Amino acid sequence: MSTPIRAPTWVSKRRLFEEKLIDLQKCSNINQLKQMHAQIFKANLHQDPFVAPKLIAAFSLCRQMNLAINTFNQIEEPNVHLYNTLIRAHVNNFQPSQALSTFLEMQSRGLYPDNFTYPFLLKACSGQSSLKLVQMLHTHVEKFGLYSDVFVPNSLIDSYSKCGSHGVNAAKKLFSAMEGRDVVSWNSMIGGLVKVGDLTEARQFFDEMPERDTVSWNTMLDGYSKAGDMNNAFELFKEMPGRNIVSWSTMVSGYSKAGDMDMARLLFDKMPVKNLVSWTIIVSGYAEKGLAKEAIDLYNQMEEYRINFDDGTIISILSACAESGLIGLGKRVHSSLGKTSFIYSTQVLNALLDMYAKCGNMGKALGVFNGMTKRDIVSWNIIIQGLAMHGYGDKALHLFSTMKEEGFKPDRVTFVGVLCACTHAGFIDEGLHYFHAMEKDYGVTPQIEHYGCMIDLLGRGGRLKEAFRLLHCMPMEPNEIIWGTLLGACRMHNDVGLAEEVLNQLVKLEPSEPGNYSIISNIYAAAKDWDSVANVRVRMKNTGIQKPSGASAIELDDEVHEFTVFDRTHPKSDKIYDMISELGLHLQQAGYIQK
Repeated sequence: MSTPIRAPTWVSKRRLFEEKLIDLQKCSNINQLKQMHAQIFKANLHQDPFVAPKLIAAFSLCRQMNLAINTFNQIEEPNVHLYNTLIRAHVNNFQPSQALSTFLEMQSRGLYPDNFTYPFLLKACSGQSSLKLVQMLHTHVEKFGLYSDVFVPNSLIDSYSKCGSHGVNAAKKLFSAMEGRDVVSWNSMIGGLVKVGDLTEARQFFDEMPERDTVSWNTMLDGYSKAGDMNNAFELFKEMPGRNIVSWSTMVSGYSKAGDMDMARLLFDKMPVKNLVSWTIIVSGYAEKGLAKEAIDLYNQMEEYRINFDDGTIISILSACAESGLIGLGKRVHSSLGKTSFIYSTQVLNALLDMYAKCGNMGKALGVFNGMTKRDIVSWNIIIQGLAMHGYGDKALHLFSTMKEEGFKPDRVTFVGVLCACTHAGFIDEGLHYFHAMEKDYGVTPQIEHYGCMIDLLGRGGRLKEAFRLLHCMPMEPNEIIWGTLLGACRMHNDVGLAEEVLNQLVKLEPSEPGNYSIISNIYAAAKDWDSVANVRVRMKNTGIQKPSGASAIELDDEVHEFTVFDRTHPKSDKIYDMISELGLHLQQAGYIQK
C-alpha cells in the first residue's frame, strides 16, 4: 500500500519575496515597505523596469515622496511609464507644480507622452487659475493625436469643468466635437454645469443621455439639493431606477439644508441601508436647527448601534452645534468621546474649541485649548477670536503674544481676532498699532474685514471723523457691512450729520434694508428732531419697507426656544406672559418705576 505524498509545509524565501513584489504598489505600511526596499536593493532589483514603478507608487501611497523621488533618480534611463508613475505620485500627494516639472523634464529628455500621461496631469488642474494650463495640455493632446482613447478627452472635459464658467464653455465645445462619447463624458459635462449652477442646461444634457448610470442620477440630485430646489430633486428621486445610499443621503441632506427636517427624517427612516454619512447628516441637520432633543436622541442611537465615529462625523456635529449655539449636544459628544478610546486629532479638538467658544463657554474652551498637546494656527485663531468676542480683550492679546513666542506666524484670520479684541476692550491705540504692523511686520495685507474692524474700533471710541477718513482711504470699495458699522457708531454718539451721509451710501447698496432706516430714525429721535423721524417713517411706508421683529433665543432643557416681540407662537406662550405679568407686579412692589 503506497503512502500518500504530503505537500511541503515550507515555502522558499524567494517565492515569498516574489509574491510580495506582485502587490508592492498596494503596500501602505511604511515599515514593511522599507523592509521590502532593503530586500529589493539587496537583490539588485531597484533599477528593474517592473519593480521601480511599483516601488514609487508604494512610497507615494505612504506619503513618502522623498523616497519615491530617490527611487526614480536611481534609474539612469527612465521610460515614459516610469515618468507617468512619478507624475501620478506627485498629483496624489497634492504636488501639482512638481508633477508639471516632471512632465517638462520628460519632454526635455526627448520622450513622448502617451495616453496615460495627460489624464494624470489633468487631475492636478482645478479652479479658474488652472484654465490656461488645461488649455495648454489640450493643445498637446491635439498635437500628439491622443483623442482616440476616450479616457483622454474625458479627462479634459472633467478638468475644464472645474475651471469655472469659461472652462465649462470650453468643455462643451470639446464635448460637441467628440465622436465617441461614453457615459463618463456625459457625466463630466453634467457635473461641470451643476458646479457653475446651470441646472437647466445640466438637465437638458441629462435628458439627452443615451444611457444613464447611478452617477448621472446622483449628480443631478446633488445639483438640485445644493440649489435648494427640493421639488425637482424629489421628482427625479421618484423616477430613479436604482437608488443607492448616496441618492438617499443626498435627499436627506437637501431637505435638512432647506430646513424641512420632517421630510429629511421621513426619508432617513425609510433608507434601506444607513451608513456613517447618513447618520451624520441627520444629526447635524437637527443640531443646526437647534432641535436638541431629536439630535441627542439620534446621537444616542448611533452609540447604541455601536457606530464607529470618525473625525468627519464629530467635526460636522460639533460645527452644527457651534452655529446654532446648541451646547447641550456639544457637551454630550465631548463626554461620550472621553469614555472611549477615541484618539483626538488636532482638527477634532479645534472643532470642540470652536463649539465651546461660539456657545460662550470660554472656561471649557480654555480647558480644551490648554489640554492640547499639538496646536496649529487654527487653534490659536479660534481661542483669540473667542476671547475677543466675549469681552476678554486682555487675555486675547496676551495669547497673541504667547502664540508668537511659540513660533506661530499670524495670518489674516489672527488679525481679525486681535483687532476684535481691541474693539471690544476699547484699546484704540493698540488696535491702530496692530493694524499698521500687519503688513510692515508680518507681511499680511489688510483685507476688507480688517478695515471693518478698525472702523468699528474708531467708531465705538467716538473718533468718527477718523473712521470716515479711513473708510475713504480703503483700497477696495466699502460694502454694506462697513457702512452699517459706521451708521451704528453714529447712533452711539448721536452724530446726525455724518449719519445722513452714511445712510445715503447705504440706500444705494441696500435700498430695502429696514434696519438702516430704523437706526437713522433713532438718531433723529435722540436729537429730538421729530420732523425727520416722521419723514423717515413716511419714507419707509411709501416704499413698503417693514422692519422685522428682533428675535431672542435661549437653550433650556436641551431645546432652543426663539421669541419675537409679542410672540404667541410658542406652545406655552400663555404661561410665559402670565409669568411676565407676575414679575411686573413684583417689580412694582419692590419700588421699581419704569422710565
